[in-house]
Amino acid sequence: MSRAELTLAEYARAGGPKKYQVIYADPPWPYQTWTRLKTKKARKKCGSIEYPTMTLAEICDLPVGTIADEHCILFLWITMPKLNVVFSVIEAWGFIYKTVAFTWVKQNPSGNGIYSGLGHWTLANPELCLLCTHKKFPSRKSPVKQLVFAPRGRHSSKPAIVRDKIIELVGDLPRIELFAREKAPGWDVWGNEVESDIEL
Repeated sequence: MSRAELTLAEYARAGGPKKYQVIYADPPWPYQTWTRLKTKKARKKCGSIEYPTMTLAEICDLPVGTIADEHCILFLWITMPKLNVVFSVIEAWGFIYKTVAFTWVKQNPSGNGIYSGLGHWTLANPELCLLCTHKKFPSRKSPVKQLVFAPRGRHSSKPAIVRDKIIELVGDLPRIELFAREKAPGWDVWGNEVESDIEL
């Protein structure tokens, strides 16, 4: 049995609540919903939000640090307009920013060509997944590439291949996906769209 397959009961018998060495998170960042626009077509064009969001304070207040092992690594998705606030979340959760783990270059849903998104200045495309560590997590050298070319799925969903790349990078460690939309094999999950394995 791998460490990632240990149950909550086994962790409790070992002396406490389950801790994770890998935390993968895609918070529902707050955005302008453009409700002042009069037509449905205009709102769609400007990228209205299709899911419940949280305020920055609500995201910061999540007790993510309580489920982080002493040696834990965080992979945190962020969009370009929110770069100015993401570091307050990283600090509130008890982590230190290290680098960009992955840059997702969005392809069209068909897989052909590069997707052209919306934007107030230039047309947006990439999203960043930041790498942050909690206390002492040893650095790793691997052939895992930062650039991820993958088709755009439903609104805000992230490429499944990123989970595989995380495991390839850090190994088969106890791991959880926060704000998950589906249950992936080997991962615990937490979120309002899944049956959560923990409470936060």
